[in-house]
Order: sequence, then structure tokens, then C-alpha cells
Amino acid sequence: MAATVHAMPTSVRGTISLRAPQGSFAVIARNARKPKTFSRQSLTVSAKTGKVFAVAAPKYQVDMEVTHSLTAERLEVVKSLDNFAETELIPMLKPVEKSWQPQDFLPSPESPDFLDQIAELQKRAMNISDDHLVCLVGDMVTEEALPTYMNMLNTLDGTRDETGASDTAWARWTRAWTAEENRHGDLLNKYLWLTGRVDMKAVEVTIQNLIGSGMNPKTENNPYLGFIYTSFQERATKVSHGNTARFANEEGDPVLGRICGTIAADEGRHEIAYTKIVDQLFLRDEEGAMLAFADMMKKQIIMPAHLMNDNQHKANTGRDLFDDFSSVAENVGVYTAQDYADIMEHLIKRWDIEKRALSGEAAEAQDYVCRLPTRVRRLAERSSARKKKNMLAEKAGQAGQGPFSWVFK
Repeated sequence: MAATVHAMPTSVRGTISLRAPQGSFAVIARNARKPKTFSRQSLTVSAKTGKVFAVAAPKYQVDMEVTHSLTAERLEVVKSLDNFAETELIPMLKPVEKSWQPQDFLPSPESPDFLDQIAELQKRAMNISDDHLVCLVGDMVTEEALPTYMNMLNTLDGTRDETGASDTAWARWTRAWTAEENRHGDLLNKYLWLTGRVDMKAVEVTIQNLIGSGMNPKTENNPYLGFIYTSFQERATKVSHGNTARFANEEGDPVLGRICGTIAADEGRHEIAYTKIVDQLFLRDEEGAMLAFADMMKKQIIMPAHLMNDNQHKANTGRDLFDDFSSVAENVGVYTAQDYADIMEHLIKRWDIEKRALSGEAAEAQDYVCRLPTRVRRLAERSSARKKKNMLAEKAGQAGQGPFSWVFK
């Protein structure tokens, strides 16, 4: 995830790239059977009997958002995963000495033909369409906001790095995951600068604004919600980078294809790690994990870069930069509403949601989640005709996303 890119398309209102649609997809959330959120509880010991029992406690709120929604009982479930994190999670990281580095894919400054290598890179990059270049820049901007994503992981109760250099398995995972993801933005940034086709100052303004704005994935400091979010997000990022790799190869830049494919492989490995965490939550607290999965699907997966701003696009077009970036990604097939539904179906199968014998609120949550992919696909199909109409209008010069400051004319 460098949390990097897409989640729910703004088009099932318009697109995607990591944010859930607020338009038609929101209709799904309104019309679907909505599972109730589980209440916050604390554990209390009876002075008379010595028995431990749960007592409902109010959820905290900050800026009208629920925070610290993890119950005391479920915090113990999370703490029981400490050994799992040490023995199963940490080994999924790659040692630095065995990891690729951005320079492995870039012209070598010490080479006598350094300038010739740059010229060759620029020649290949001229084959990349403007739309795919916009998607590549948007993905790079998302990757570069990595400080925000590390900060997000360190909001989660029971797994955060309490000191900044803690030796717990969770803290080491978060720091090493961040270090691995950091290479993605570094590599894409340098590659795009070398192409000569990108206005790097406009891109840098976008990155600074995005990091300064932060993000709110609505995970409530709750690792149940947080790791469902990262499981979804890492897969979405893998899909986006994988599609970009395919387009780069088709358009004549195999080096860019290899870059994006390598990044996609990292995201796939990280996806496996986060889904394994949720495996453990389902194993130890099936009801809580089911309710959390439904809660995140009801909220929709918010793209980390949904607050991107270049200080120009809104003034020039009257539209939101992220929405237009997402629309381009949807239109060219880098990340679509169908991809969003595919990821939901994948996670439903991965966590055996349909086969679980649940009752009460958890059963309602199960039914809600299992019905969602079909509803998303229906909305995507309904929006298809509108999208085609808009594309025709764009070609006729009647509409369109307008110019992006990122790409030179």
C-alpha cells in the first residue's frame, strides 16, 4: 500500500484509484442491509465473584470521527498475535542486501555513456501516451506520500511503534515495510524526471500538499479495520502497477514495464502479509473480524491520495484533481470499478466468508459483504454507457478532464 493507489472508483461515479465512489457506490451502501457496528467494551472484574465480564463503554470521537473503537477483549486478541508477527510476518520482509534498489533500473551516472542512456530512456518514454503518463504520475505521487501511511499504521492500538525505534515485531515490520515501499516512489520519481515529459515542480507541489493534508481511512485506531484496509489497498496497488506495466510494454518501453512489474510484485508480497494477519483475526475472533470486514466495506476503501492538490487544477477546471486523475485511470483501464469488485470477491474467497457459520449481527455482516460485488458490478455496467458518452464528448472537444499540470504539453 504504499498504500499506493486505488481503491474504489469514483466512477461508479467516475473512477478509481483508491477511493470509494461517493456517487453511485454510496447508493449501494444506503440500499444494502447494513450491519450494525459492534460496540466498544471494557473488561471489568467483579469484586464479589472474581469473574471477568464486559461492560459497554462509549467510543471516543475526534472531529466527529470515532477513534479507539477496539474493545479491551479484542485488544487481547491482537496482543495474542505478537508471536505470529515475529515468526510469520517478519520473515516475509526481504533483507536489504537481497533487495532491488532504484539505481538498478536507471542510467548509471559513472558510465561513460550516461548521457546516451538518458537519451535512450527519453526515446522510449516518448511512446507512452499522455493518459498513461498521468496515471504513472498519480501513482508516483501516491507512493511519495509514504510518511502519511507509516503514520497511519502507527495509529493502530496494540501494534503501533510506541517509541519510534521499538524492538517489537509489529514496530520492526512497520519500519521495514515502509523502507521497502520507499523505493517505489524514489524509482518512479527519478524515472519521470529523466523522461523530460513531466513538470516536476508541479508534481513536487502536489506531493508536498498531499503529505501535509494526510489521510483518513476511517480505521478508528482499530487494527481489525486497519489490516482489512491494508489487505485491500495492497492488492489494489498491485493491480494498478501491474496494468501500468502491461501498457508500458505494449507502448514500447520494456524498462518501464519492468519497473512497474517489480513494484507490483512488492505490493503482492505485502498483500499476502496483511491478509495473513486477517486470517489470524478470523481464526481467533471470527465474529469480530466479520463485523470489521463489513464495516470497512460499508465505509468504502478510501484512496490514500484523495486529498491531492497541485494548486492549479481546481482553479483551471473547476474540478477536483483526484477525481480527474481517477477518471483517466478508469477510462484507460489502469484501475476500474470491475477491479474493485474483483478485489472484494478475492478477499471474500480468501477469508472463506461465504462458508462461515455465523449468527446474529455477524451473519448480517456476512450477507452484506457477500452481496456487494454483484451490486458494484451492476453499478459499473450502468455507468459504462455514461462513460462512453463522455469519452465521445471529450473527443469532440465538448468535455474532458482538462490539462494536467503534471505533464508538459
